[in-house]
Amino acid sequence: MILVSKCLAGVPCRMDGQSKGIEEIRKLVEEGKAVAACPEVLGGLPTPRDPGELVNGRVITCNGQDVTEEYVRGAEKALAIYREHHCTMAVLKSRSPSCGIGLVHNGLFDGGMTEGNGIFAQKLIAEGIPCMDEHAYLQLLKK
Repeated sequence: MILVSKCLAGVPCRMDGQSKGIEEIRKLVEEGKAVAACPEVLGGLPTPRDPGELVNGRVITCNGQDVTEEYVRGAEKALAIYREHHCTMAVLKSRSPSCGIGLVHNGLFDGGMTEGNGIFAQKLIAEGIPCMDEHAYLQLLKK
C-alpha cells in the first residue's frame, strides 16, 4: 500500500480547485493499492484557497496570511493515515508547499523554484519514509 497526494488521484483539492490527476495513480487507488490524502485539506484549509509558499520555514499565502499551523496539522493527519494503512512509501505532488520533494516554490509568488521540501514531505523524510514525486514515480513505472 502506498500513500498518494489526493490531487494526483484526480480529486479536485488543489488550491485552484483543480486536480492533477494521473491515470496510473488513480487506478492504484481504485484497485485498493493506494490511499489518497491531501494534507492541506486535512489541516482545515478550503478548496479553493489562496496559494501558499514556503518563506523561511513558514507557509505564507499570496495575501500574507501565515497558514503554517494548518499545514503542520494536515501533515500530522496525513502521516496518521499513512500509518493506519500500513503504507510502505508515498508518491507526492511536486513543487507543493505540503508535498514538494527537492524543489518548492520560492516564496516570491513569481513561479520560481528553490531547493527544499514541503511540510508533509519533510515530515516523511524525517521519519525515514521513502517518498518521491509523481515524475519520479512515472519514470519508475517505465523501467
